[in-house]
Amino acid sequence: MEIVKRSFIMFVVLFLIVKIMGKKQIKNLTMYDYVIGIAIGSIAADSIISVDEPLYIGLLALGVFGLIGFIFSLLSLKNNEVAEILDGEPLILFNNNHFSYVNLEKAKLNVAKVLEGCRLKGCFDINELDCAILEPSGEISILLKGEYQPLTSNDVKKDWQKKSKKQTLNYPIIIDGSLNEGNLKKANKNKDWLNNYLKDLNKGIKDISLLCIDNNDEVTIFYNEIDK
Repeated sequence: MEIVKRSFIMFVVLFLIVKIMGKKQIKNLTMYDYVIGIAIGSIAADSIISVDEPLYIGLLALGVFGLIGFIFSLLSLKNNEVAEILDGEPLILFNNNHFSYVNLEKAKLNVAKVLEGCRLKGCFDINELDCAILEPSGEISILLKGEYQPLTSNDVKKDWQKKSKKQTLNYPIIIDGSLNEGNLKKANKNKDWLNNYLKDLNKGIKDISLLCIDNNDEVTIFYNEIDK
């Protein structure tokens, strides 16, 4: 009966911890989510079976790990720099008909694994691939070349005309009022360009919810809700 009681208590505690830490799909778990999940599961199992040990010790350990997970999640949500440290940043594995072996080495992947990820996304011909990115979740995102992308409603409205511009990568320069200098550099821009652009809009970095720029130098911008 003691094990049954402990199992019930642990189930309730684990349920509360998961609710506090937030909902995430398995494929979206970050590295620290994975580590904390393993630790919490191990602590819960040991606390249930070790009937000779006081239950409050296991509950205390669960509370500590749950608090750590909650703090990390909160920091990742509020600070992009912390999010990049904890979650990692996207890595470009394939772009402009070339594999990035530097990023492949960072990700501990080989070309075969990239091709496998592309096939799972429906791209079986490497010649159709424009870009492949390893996301922080470990999933590979792909962008097909313009001529191989599926037709959209806009294509139909334009009488099936060929797309005039090639779709390219978007680099998030400002996210939630915070500047991403790494992406600014990847977009071949600098702070002077950004300051002049925002000056023309009479806006500051803190006024921007999201600002992206692609390889065609087209800017997509969303303001904070306070500007509405």
